[in-house]
This record gives sequence, C-alpha cells and structure tokens, in this order.
Amino acid sequence: MLRPYQQDAVQAAIQWIKRSTEPAILELATGSGKSHIAAAIAKWITDSTSKKVLVLQPSRELTQQNWEKWLATGSNASIFSASVGSKCTRYDVVYGTPKTVLNSIERFGDKFGAIIIDECHLITPTIKEIIDKIRAKNPLLRVIGMTATPYRMLDGYIYRIDKTGKHDKALDDNSTVNPYFAALLYKITTRALIDMGFLTPAYTCPSQLHYNTDALTINKMGNFDAKEVELAFTGKGRLTSDIVADVVSKAQNRKGVMLFAATVKHAQEILESLPPNNSMMLGGDINMDKHVRAKLINDFKAQKFKYIVSVGTLTTGFDAPHVDTIAVLRATESASLFQQIIGRGLRLCDGKADCLVLDYASNIERHELEGDLFTPKITAYRAKESVSIEVSCPLCSAINIFSARQNPDNLGIDAQGYFVDLAGQHITTQLPNGESVAMPAHYGRRCENYLFSRINKGKLERCEHRWAYKTCENCGHENDIAARYCEKKDCGFELVNPNEKLSISNKVAIAEPSKPTTEEVLFMQVRPKVSNTGKEMLVVTYTTKTLTFRTYYVFDESSSFLMRKWEDFVYGVFKMKTQFSIIKNGTAEFMKHHKNEMPDNITFKKNASGYYEVTDYNTKEII
Repeated sequence: MLRPYQQDAVQAAIQWIKRSTEPAILELATGSGKSHIAAAIAKWITDSTSKKVLVLQPSRELTQQNWEKWLATGSNASIFSASVGSKCTRYDVVYGTPKTVLNSIERFGDKFGAIIIDECHLITPTIKEIIDKIRAKNPLLRVIGMTATPYRMLDGYIYRIDKTGKHDKALDDNSTVNPYFAALLYKITTRALIDMGFLTPAYTCPSQLHYNTDALTINKMGNFDAKEVELAFTGKGRLTSDIVADVVSKAQNRKGVMLFAATVKHAQEILESLPPNNSMMLGGDINMDKHVRAKLINDFKAQKFKYIVSVGTLTTGFDAPHVDTIAVLRATESASLFQQIIGRGLRLCDGKADCLVLDYASNIERHELEGDLFTPKITAYRAKESVSIEVSCPLCSAINIFSARQNPDNLGIDAQGYFVDLAGQHITTQLPNGESVAMPAHYGRRCENYLFSRINKGKLERCEHRWAYKTCENCGHENDIAARYCEKKDCGFELVNPNEKLSISNKVAIAEPSKPTTEEVLFMQVRPKVSNTGKEMLVVTYTTKTLTFRTYYVFDESSSFLMRKWEDFVYGVFKMKTQFSIIKNGTAEFMKHHKNEMPDNITFKKNASGYYEVTDYNTKEII
C-alpha cells in the first residue's frame, strides 16, 4: 500500500499524462520509494491503455531492485539489460538499462506508450535518442522522470516550470539552461520525510582535518581538472592516514561506513589505513567483474565487513539501510552528487538512530549547506549573486524571477513587476517606436511560463506576455524589444525605420555618424565566441532608443589596445573597479559572473570601417 505522499505523486503524474505529451518530472527524495511510485504509475498506464511501459535505470543494481519492487504488485515484468543477463519484452512493463535498449531499439516500437526515467538528472544523449526513436513511432508517447536532485552542474534545474506551488513558477535563465523537462509536478523533500519519520535524521561533525581544495577548477565538461584532483588528494600520506583514523574513531560504535574517494590511487591509500579484514573497495579499475561486484555489495549489505571505499560508484540507487556513517574524502563538483552521496545513509534500519556525515573536502561550504544539509543553492553556470525580484505575470499569474533594475529612488513595485509612484500609478517609459508604456522594475522581457496550446493539444507554448516590446504597426503583434522585423508568421513588417523614428536630438548624430553619440542602454545581449585567430571574444548587441548594433570585445593579453577595450567594457558593465579576476581570466569568467548587468548608457560612433564602436560607458549626461 502506498504512503499518502506516494499516492499524491502518482496522482500528479497521472493528471499530467492525461493532459500533456510534454516530458515532466517528480522530485522524490532518496528513500521516498521511487520504485513503488514508478510501479504504480506504470500499472495505471497498462491498466488504462493497451500500451506498454519502459522503465529506464542507469545501473544493473537499480534495474533489478526496481523490477523486484514491481513484482510486489502481483504482476510480472520483463528485464531488458545485458548486465543483468536478460533481454525480454514479453510483459507490459519492461525494466531496462539505456545502452542495451538503444542497441535493440527496433524491438521498442509503437506498442510503448510511456517511458519512466529513474535518476532522470542523469539524462544522457542515449536516453534522449531512445525517446526520440520511440516517439517517432508513437507521437503520443509520455515521459515521466524521477529524481531526488532535479539539477545538474552548469545547467541548473532540469525543468522549466515549477507547478508544485499555489501558482506556477517559471524559472529564468539564471536557474536553468535549456531544460529537457517541461515541468516539475510534485516534490517531497528529504527534510519532510525525516519529519514524517520515513528517513533517518542526519547531522555533521566538523573536523580540523581536511584536504585543500582551493585550487580545484571546473573544466569545460563540468568536472574538476583531473591533474588538480590528483595533486589535492593523492600522495598525502600522513593527512589521509589521519583523516581515516578520524573516521574510524567517530564511527567506533556504528554499523556501516561508506567512504567516498577522489581517485583509484586515493582509494587504495584510504584502504591501506582502514582496519584489515573489515574493509573493501569498489570502483575504479578493480572488482568490476559483475559477479565479483555483486558479491562485494551483498557481503557489505549483510554486514560481513564494516567499511566500503567507493570510487565513482554507489552514489545513486544503492540501498544498504544499515549504513549510518558517510565519509566524503573527495570534492563534489555538483550539489546533486553530494546530495546523492548523503542519501546513501538516510534509509531506516532497526537500531539505527541517525546518520553521521563527515566532510573532509569542503563540500558543505562549496554548496552552501551550513544551515541545512539538504537544501543546496542551485544556479546555472552563468549566474552570480545579485538582486532578484519575483513578479506575477498579468496574463497567466505565473511567478517569474528576474534581475532587478537599479532603484536609487526607492520606488514602489507592484505585483506584476512595474515601478509605481506614491499614488500607485505606473511610472512610464518610452519604447524605441515612441510608444509610452509602464516601466518594468526588472530586466525580464517576456514571461518564462509555458501554457497548454489551444491549437496543439497536449503541447506547451510560451506565455505571450511581455514586459518590454515593440508593437508592429502593420498587425499589432507585440515583438521582442530588439526585433527589427515583426516576428508574427506571415507579417515580417519592418519595425524600426532608422530614418523616420529618430529623435530630433539624434538626427545630427546619424547624419554625421563618426561623431560620438550617448544614449541610454535598453538591453544588452552577450554571446561568447572564438575569433578567426583563435582568441576568446564576446559578441555584444546593444539596443538603445534609436538603434540596435553589434560590437566585439576580444580578450588578447598580447595587445594592450584590445585589453584596454576589454577592461573598459568589464568596468562599464559591472559599474565598479573590483572585477580584476574577470579582467584577467577572460570571457568564461565574465559569463560566469554576468547576470543581466549592463551599462546605464554608452557613447558610440562609427569607425573608419563603417562599424559602430563604444568609446565610453555610464556618462552622467545623455546628449
């Protein structure tokens, strides 16, 4: 019988399946019973339709574990996984591993009506290809993901809309980058399950011993640099020995201890300091034969030894309820991975009062978990700490989170995100086409929420409300503020005629474009690129009241001219001379910290080559 919150999760998924073909997810904390929830959803689908259900898991152990939980429903299910030793699609529900399924994708056709993805934060190109190929045969395919950690390193959250609150909450580009899933349907947190008595309480015990991880940097793949990891964790003899001794001392009266290592060599060094005949190692390049691996895991679960050292494994889907000590001797790049590691010790077990979490690599500080071990701060890679405001969309009521504009006069802000005066009236501004509209108190242009299409049933389309726009004089469509031509299909009308829409004060400047002109910046778009000579650069598009133009900033330390231009740009954007690290570390560092900041105004002119260039930023007087 399902627990009340499990029933709620199943109902949330069913209601979405009835309404939409868009992929959606359930956030289900480790130990919440994802396998039971997946089984209930799959059973409803098979009972309600003539279609089969494919359930995907990232590992052999998790596939077999979920399959066994399905058998508790009283029905049979198939397993399609080479590592398990079965490739069967006989029954209505098939539990499989992605690579094996894709290699035999011709056996998965229009008979399958839904795919359930366990640990969906690990969604890979292989899983996406499986979905695409099955959807090609069944356009009405449903996709439901489940995970305890619905976020990824660099990309932030893996969904666009949070539907778990009173109002839909649309995530902005600082919280998510190109999410695969449309919506979060239901959420049960670790803290809630602990309060309900379904998970073991956890606490941490600070130690003076720790590895120095200050020099670790993230590479383009979102991982710590391997050479830096090697330097930080291996060959630390006395330090590693002392840390392991600290773990053994603190776990003296505990049942099961999992230690997470940085590398294979590091794991071997850890193992050397653990009690002999009571410790084993799993992962890396040893013990990977499936039979040896299975025996090792089963022996640990049977408590035949107390300590197990893990290298790049046992972070998801591993179920050993007696584990009551988690020792993290590695740095985790993502908050998701650290949460998954902690989750290995939270399951209930007779005689287990709590779980001790020991962090020797500054992960708690890195993921800002000092106040609560289970609530990491999640942002997309390009985000940085800045002032944000929540605004309600006037059209769909969804909550949007946008970067706030500067508000030195402490103006009021209404619920829809507009500046208001003391009488509550909107303060207006003038758009590039001369139209007077309410002034947004943020840099958001358009509502981030998605609504069900009235035309394409089951599909989501982005909400049409815009806080900043250009109205097409031909058809009345509201377009993006930077659009030059109407975006409405079958229109394409030119929105800005530079020869007719200029203010009187700027006609002289356009007549003599080589003379400097200063204008307010309405919007600024930034895109990183590599120049033809292999140099890092930013392509920046400025939108002012009279025109939109593009210019380039090249990061080239061999050129004093280009570096001065780069430095002026960085200072102009952030409005303070405290950005030395950004100036010295180039475009990647800029994109990491940039969150919609832009100059208040720019001074620009046409150069001898006929292109606009910016000569100054944030002058006090607009000419």
